[in-house]
Amino acid sequence: MTSFLAVVAVAVLVTAAASFAVLRLSRRYRLAPEVRARDVHSTPTPRLGGVAMFLGLLAAFAIAGTQPEFSALFSGRPEVWALLGACALIAVVGILDDLLDLDWMIKLAAQLAAAGLLAWNGVQIVSLPFGDTLIVGSPAVNFVLTVFLMTLVMNAVNFVDGLDGLVAGVAIIANSLFFIYTRLLTQQIGQVDSVTFASLIALVVVGICVGFLPFNWHRARMFMGDTGALLVGLLMATSTVSVTGQLNPAALDQKLVLASYIPIILPIAVLALPLADFSLAVIRRLKAGKSPFSADRQHLHHRLLDMGHSPRQAVLIFYLGTAVLSVAVLLVFTLQSFVLPVIVLVAGGTLCVLVLLFPADRIRDAAAQRGLVPWRRRALGKSADASRVESRHAARTDAGEADERTPE
Repeated sequence: MTSFLAVVAVAVLVTAAASFAVLRLSRRYRLAPEVRARDVHSTPTPRLGGVAMFLGLLAAFAIAGTQPEFSALFSGRPEVWALLGACALIAVVGILDDLLDLDWMIKLAAQLAAAGLLAWNGVQIVSLPFGDTLIVGSPAVNFVLTVFLMTLVMNAVNFVDGLDGLVAGVAIIANSLFFIYTRLLTQQIGQVDSVTFASLIALVVVGICVGFLPFNWHRARMFMGDTGALLVGLLMATSTVSVTGQLNPAALDQKLVLASYIPIILPIAVLALPLADFSLAVIRRLKAGKSPFSADRQHLHHRLLDMGHSPRQAVLIFYLGTAVLSVAVLLVFTLQSFVLPVIVLVAGGTLCVLVLLFPADRIRDAAAQRGLVPWRRRALGKSADASRVESRHAARTDAGEADERTPE
């Protein structure tokens, strides 16, 4: 466990230091793009936080290469080097996009190439469980399925990247729980390289996101941009495939039939909200006769803002939803029972619905109107953030401009 602590510590410290340096350089050389009508933020903000996250990732893997616990991953196995190469490709294209706004087809081609590099070097889904049987596809089918899954996850994470601290916080929660799962799995089945690789990746994601979050929390001083969001998505997809596609669930000593599907269910649970947002966006745009990668302002986080939630409240709702889904599924594996997980899921889901339907500002305003709490400056109205978002949206409508995705 000491090796994991060293890795996460280096990831946090290097990312934080690099974020400070990138922020200073971005301000000095005025690399922050101008505020657009569709943006939620009101001042030019640098979008190169992903550069710092990439540097933190490199430092974390450099330290991991010196630890005996990870020696098998760095000697004679191509997966780690393929991952670093794929991350470098995504980082280069992401930086160019954050500075120059590349065409979506160029970004998609880079994502497919990065996923293909990983699949070609062994990070690949080789089987899927179906009851007591493992379904094993042909090498070509496995390759295509892996590339599709990785590209899907990268875009899902990138699509949800629309508010300060949203992706970083969701990634911290999801990967922390996924790390716990992989360590419990290791205790049950022994040391398996693919599971250790997934543990390492999950902890690296936690480290780089923790190091970057102070610079990205509302009101953000810097955004992670496409560079950071795509990196996080690629890393999460790789850790998922390392467990789901290369581990035989039938080998697990489980009393419940559903428990054999945990390697598939847990990754889906921790990515449920980004994947749901991505799926709805694609369906919505295709129905409108548009490209699935065209921008709009109807993502889940935009809808939360339109309901009256402040950006910070909307982000916390995403955090809560991710935590509830992930914890409930993890409890199925650890307790081998459905009772407590169902209770957690129902209670957490009810709480999410209540928070979703009743924004904190509206509750305070209603209480102030009835004299239950001291009068507040913002009473009987929306939050300043929500009002600004609404006014920007009205201005865009009056100007006849098309709504686009709000980057963080």
